Parts: sequence; C-alpha cells; structure tokens
Amino acid sequence: SNIEPIVRKAKEYIKVLEDIEENRSILDDSELGDLAKEELKELEQKKPILEDEIKLLMIPKDPNDDRNIYLELRAGTGGDEAALCVGDLFRGYLRYAENNNWTVEIMSSSDSEAGGYKEIVILVKGDHVYSKLKFEGGTHRVQRVPATESQGRVHTSAITVAVMPEVDDVEVEINESDLKIDVMRASGNGGQSVNTTD
Repeated sequence: SNIEPIVRKAKEYIKVLEDIEENRSILDDSELGDLAKEELKELEQKKPILEDEIKLLMIPKDPNDDRNIYLELRAGTGGDEAALCVGDLFRGYLRYAENNNWTVEIMSSSDSEAGGYKEIVILVKGDHVYSKLKFEGGTHRVQRVPATESQGRVHTSAITVAVMPEVDDVEVEINESDLKIDVMRASGNGGQSVNTTD
C-alpha cells in the first residue's frame, strides 16, 4: 500500500518521457511541428515537477505521521497581546482542522482576562494529522499593532507551540518481588511526623 503512489507517479513520469521523445521525433513535420513544439514545452516543465514528487515519495515515512496529535499553544512574552495571539492562532488551527475534516477536542485551557488564552491544549484527530502539523512546533514571534493600542505602536509577542503525537497506552507490569519498601521512623525533634511509620 505504501508503494502504490510511487508506482503511479513513476508510470506518469515514464509516460511523460515517452511523450517527450515522440514530440521530438515529429518536430520537423510541417503540419504537426508547431503543435509538437508547444506540447514539448509543457512536458519539459512537467518533467522536473514529477521528479521532485517521486523523490518526496521515496523518503522513508515517519512512523508517527498517521497519528493524532496533542497541540499545546502557550502565551510567552507580550502579556495580554500574546494571549490574544494564542486565541487567533488557535482559531487558525481550528479552521485548518475543519478544512481537513479533522476533529478537535479541547483538553485544557486557561483563559486570559483580555480575551484569548494564556494556554490551550487540544487533541486533533484525523488522517495524517502529525505529518501535516509536526513542523509547527517551536516559538512563533508575532509583530502587529494591536486593537488595544491607541498610538499605533507595533507590539512584539511570542507564542510557543508544542506538537506531540498521541501514543498508544503501554501496559507496564511490576512484580512485587522487584519492589523494595523501606519504612523508617523520623529521628530528632519533630512534630507529629515522628509518630508515623507508613
């Protein structure tokens, strides 16, 4: 199933190469020469595009590419303006998710008094979510004149974005024989903790 797109693109590329050769052979024809020249120009432009697409398809896939993600947006420097930027960025990601038919679930959020969010964590579910958003992580710098600014000065804010793939639950078993539990009594002067041993 992973090789099908590569094979499809390779067949398309081979067809373009064959068409290029065919058009070159009829360039000298008085009737079809002009038509062949135009088609040859289009095919020569299509060839490097297909080569790049094939190269991209040949890159090994990230094993997390098909996973859902947790997306954390956190306001950094910039105070209320940074929180407003987090709100704007969140709405942008929400629209992007809707356009890709993904579902978004808010896991936690901390609202700001001025609007927006101090931080918000969402779970985004859908096809190839991590592959499309994995490079969004990092610090985003926003420079703009906020609506709250009366003198038209540019404010700089920072937002951090963390993109984490959703992982499968791992069942961990610990044998009681592997545990060592030590109980000790407090020594010296102390309050009620001196009387407790467990």
